[in-house]
Amino acid sequence: MSKVWSCNEWDPLEEIIVGNPLRARFPTRDKSTQLAEFPDRSLAEIPQGAFPEKIIEETEEDLNGFVDVLEKMGITVKRPETWPHEEKFSTINWESEGYYNYCPRDVMLVIGDQIIETPNVIRSRYQETFSYREMMVEYLKSGAKWYSAPKPMLLDSLFDVDLAKPTPKNHEPAFDAANVLRFGEDLIYLVSATGNELGGQWLQTMLGDKFRVHFLKDVYYGSHIDSTFVALRPGLLLCNPSRINDDTLPELLKQWDVIYSPEMENTERYDDDYLAKCIGSNWIDMNAFSISPNLVVVDADQTALIKLIEKNGVDVVPIKLRHSKMLGGGFHCTTLDIRRAGKLERYFD
Repeated sequence: MSKVWSCNEWDPLEEIIVGNPLRARFPTRDKSTQLAEFPDRSLAEIPQGAFPEKIIEETEEDLNGFVDVLEKMGITVKRPETWPHEEKFSTINWESEGYYNYCPRDVMLVIGDQIIETPNVIRSRYQETFSYREMMVEYLKSGAKWYSAPKPMLLDSLFDVDLAKPTPKNHEPAFDAANVLRFGEDLIYLVSATGNELGGQWLQTMLGDKFRVHFLKDVYYGSHIDSTFVALRPGLLLCNPSRINDDTLPELLKQWDVIYSPEMENTERYDDDYLAKCIGSNWIDMNAFSISPNLVVVDADQTALIKLIEKNGVDVVPIKLRHSKMLGGGFHCTTLDIRRAGKLERYFD
């Protein structure tokens, strides 16, 4: 019996990977990092080196608290190995240092009993899945299907685009797993700075006719989909009002009840120096994670969002992740649900 089974964002959680921030550093200052994370800055303005040690320590403390909550619910939790991200590696075309293992959601995509290593856009992520290799072998031996997308070359020409609408060229499939939101047999694929159209085409071809990959274009270019949409449970979708409205909502999603997030709270805690290094947007704390259709983890500072979710019949576990904005990942980003109790279904006509 495969240990891997997860078809959507909300079925009851049984096993999960939670990220590891240790030895994390800013991705190498190159054209891939500029496009994916800092399109509004010159290469010289992109922060470099290790994240401040206090940031790492407090993040690990917060994630350990999150893990404790999950384990007390009987959920199996795994963590990736600590990796020497400061070490250099190269292809014949470029050289890079590593990034981090903080966001497993970015580099691996679980669809049913399949786990897919995605062709990530940032060069610094080229070896990131190696820190998950031991558990991937375990999942393979349990019966899971383990794939890796075609390894992208990530040449400079892939990133020679308009940085006002940054999307990698369609020279090869390139996308992060977090560009995909799972609704059973339907997948929403965000075309953005971290996912080109050819990546979505590869995914559709690989998955076959049983699944439908729906492209979301010209909505949000800044990285991933999970601070734009949060699928809380069947029939209930949380949306980011700065990116989506009733007119621009994809027709498919209009079949569900839609609620719009209030503005994020407690953003004034950041000073200018902190903001200059941040990878995440102001909306990163909307990045909620469902433990079941009736229970979701939400950033503890977001009291208005918590009240809105509770008003719609979903209980909330409030937990603080102090440096989600600096590191560019909230609770959905820092997790990869490996097994949920449930079955593959179609939720849309």
